[in-house]
Amino acid sequence: MSAMRDLQRESLVDGEYPFSLSDFERIAAITRDISGISLSETKATLVYSRLAKRLRALGLRSFDKYCELVCSEGGAEEQSIMLAALTTNVTRFYREPHHFEHLRDQVLAPALNDLRSGGRMRLWSSACSTGEEPYSMALTLLAVAPDAQRLNIRILATDIDPNVLATARAGLYRADAIEPIPAQLRDKYFKAARDGAETKWRASDDLRALITFNHLNLIGEWPMKGKFDAIFCRNVVIYFEEPTQNLVWSRFHTRLEPGGRLYVGHSERVEAPGFQSDGLTVYKLTSGARHE
Repeated sequence: MSAMRDLQRESLVDGEYPFSLSDFERIAAITRDISGISLSETKATLVYSRLAKRLRALGLRSFDKYCELVCSEGGAEEQSIMLAALTTNVTRFYREPHHFEHLRDQVLAPALNDLRSGGRMRLWSSACSTGEEPYSMALTLLAVAPDAQRLNIRILATDIDPNVLATARAGLYRADAIEPIPAQLRDKYFKAARDGAETKWRASDDLRALITFNHLNLIGEWPMKGKFDAIFCRNVVIYFEEPTQNLVWSRFHTRLEPGGRLYVGHSERVEAPGFQSDGLTVYKLTSGARHE
């Protein structure tokens, strides 16, 4: 028993601050409870390197004190900063391009007549990061419906990290970042803008007007009342444990229109009642299906 306690106290990382297995397990538990993200012990060095900067900035001398702060009554802001530090935002325009081709051909194009007759469509980028995904969805829409502003179709984009949401709302990107956008759309919907000494490219007002950016935790409360015709949730649930994955799938089920599509990452599979494969990593909500 004593040997086990010694192991719990032994530092996992050789660094400025002691970082024991108990420290790691406490941070992992906090992260899981807040966001659903599961951190394996193999992430200990990453967790230390990213959070040691916070200890230094806050003048704290131990991870125990840091956890006390995060869990305190006034710790909500630091919780957000901690999650931002521990999450990895890998995204780009038209990432997994077959999804946008499917969205164009199977969701948007077939609905145009109905939309132009007063129909409604809602799309959701549920973990939008710095915005490349929802802007790619909007560009796909504009490619088939240049009059999209006059139609009742909108895109909701959400993320747990307020820092990446700020970048997404600004719609300001480096030249190499917008390179995957087809030239005709790029020239029409992005304009050069100064960002300090650097020239970047800003999404146009028409493009940004199609998207609403909001803060949202996928395992927290969802304030939206309506349903969606398509939901993108790509390369997110791989960071969740299986029960949390199943919870997210079931909640998406209740927020999709019958026949609506769920787009997931290339390494993800949806094995939940009411969904059927509609192509590679695209799932269709079976019309009339009920989720128990």
